Amino acid sequence: QVHLVESGGGLAQAGGSLRLSCAASGRASSDLIMAWFRQAPGTERDLVATINWSLGSRYYADSVKGRFTISRDNAGNTEYLQMNSLNAEDTAVYYCAAREPWRSAYIYWGQGTQVTVSS
Repeated sequence: QVHLVESGGGLAQAGGSLRLSCAASGRASSDLIMAWFRQAPGTERDLVATINWSLGSRYYADSVKGRFTISRDNAGNTEYLQMNSLNAEDTAVYYCAAREPWRSAYIYWGQGTQVTVSS
């Protein structure tokens, strides 16, 4: 079992930056594929970015490519999402998620953190 806790959300102005953190606890998490999703009011939850620490690979949705950066600390216990050049369309609840590499679905989820960008 893996427990995920997000932090770092809040209010930012358009063009500004925020950094989200996701602390993982429970079983060893260094082999997990970790991700950030976001959900704006009235919309589906969308994948924002993923990181596969074992392979050293990252994925970004087109809407955030070049502005957001996903990373992990060396111990693999904390995941980050650095968000730059924020705009109003980035306003959403951001969720940290994780899965074992052999699963197709993310089964571990954080509680979510609100990000609001004012224009």
